[in-house]
Amino acid sequence: MNATRPPIADPVNAAFAGQSATVAARRQSFGLGARRDALGQLGTAIRRNEAALVAALATDFGKPEAEVILTEILPVMQELRHTSRHLRRWMRPRRVVPTLATFGTSARVRPEPRGVCLIIAPWNYPFSLAIGPLISALAAGNSAIIKPSELTPATSALIARLIAETFPPELVTVIEGGVDAAEALLALPFDHIFFTGSPAVGKIVMAAAAKTLASVTLELGGKSPTIIGPDADLKAAAKWVVFGKFVNAGQTCIAPDHLFVHSSVKAAFIAELRSRIDATYGKGGRSPHLARIVNEKHAARLSALLRDAAAKGARVILDGGADSRHIGPTLIEAITPEMQIDHEEIFGPILPILPYDDLDGVIRQINARPKPLALYIFDGQRARVDRIIAATSSGSVGVNLTVAQFSHTGLPFGGVNASGIGAAHGHYGFRAFSHERAILANHFSALPLVFPPYTDRVQRLITLFKRVLG
Repeated sequence: MNATRPPIADPVNAAFAGQSATVAARRQSFGLGARRDALGQLGTAIRRNEAALVAALATDFGKPEAEVILTEILPVMQELRHTSRHLRRWMRPRRVVPTLATFGTSARVRPEPRGVCLIIAPWNYPFSLAIGPLISALAAGNSAIIKPSELTPATSALIARLIAETFPPELVTVIEGGVDAAEALLALPFDHIFFTGSPAVGKIVMAAAAKTLASVTLELGGKSPTIIGPDADLKAAAKWVVFGKFVNAGQTCIAPDHLFVHSSVKAAFIAELRSRIDATYGKGGRSPHLARIVNEKHAARLSALLRDAAAKGARVILDGGADSRHIGPTLIEAITPEMQIDHEEIFGPILPILPYDDLDGVIRQINARPKPLALYIFDGQRARVDRIIAATSSGSVGVNLTVAQFSHTGLPFGGVNASGIGAAHGHYGFRAFSHERAILANHFSALPLVFPPYTDRVQRLITLFKRVLG
């Protein structure tokens, strides 16, 4: 190790110690006004750095400016606006009606900050998935350490600079680095850990949190299925599927992973897909409207998935071409369980199409897999849509649309089991970073009447309570 460079643990421990030392004072001073000021400062910093953010994401992903604004900046600004508008109500203690057993008391639930929080952000949406949780953490009154992804170095450096220019380190700080930095952070006793990433790494984070009994929010992923029913509006479905699947070059945790297409509409729907892809991205994967794969390693993984599928009988019905990090929209069919692509989350611009005739069989296939982060249904028959929703489990459901549920600040965003634990966005994000403290105050409670010693009179009263409470 270079003697002039301190070990990664030194800045990590210093950042954590600095924030821990201010927890008690922050509980007293970081009220509604201070939290709104912090959110306002964050919004100002984002607006001031918009051009730099566009440039950083172009460097890391080759992402078009419009897509940066649509998927990275607007969700964060909407979250800021929604949170600031509703924060007073969210912070207000909530009164709870007393039960018969607690008659003579008053009860309330008081949302309180958890303390020092760790936000581990992923590489696929490196700005919005770092700053979005930060908004919730600040709104709930916490301090936060952000660990951005080392796979998007330009964006990570921008986040570090933006945060350093906006907040004192005892409130928010950024720790850059790779696995060593993440491991050093996870060894510390944070009050809450918010992780976005793969299920495999989510297990590591949860295991680390268990050692200090830190609470966690895990935003994971999985193979989100999409069902194209016999009564779907095929042109509209193709528009939504192409957008949801190929935005960010398919590197989206809630992107449609594979399509179940009813046999009666398969040919027509594939034609609509091809038409929409050609109109949107052209051919060859070098469209200025299509982002690039994050690095050569992930591009090689996607190419390997295609080679494995082709070797085992899959047919490519639209070849997007693969040239280094440039992979265009690709459609494949004849997928079988022996293929790796049938089991691994694709996380790229490759879309398998699986025809079906029996909806019950599709439901069985979905339920045989880990619960996905999202499920999409395109169909004009409400009864069929309701049947699918009732028979399956997923973090969210999109009906006749894709990915838009992420941008709805009134909805919880999160998975279930393998696709995540807990929820984010809006009030749900505020609650994720809050401890809901129960407070019960006595005024004229009758409970002392049944305190021991258990005399005959006390036992008669207990028997009476038992009959009344049923």
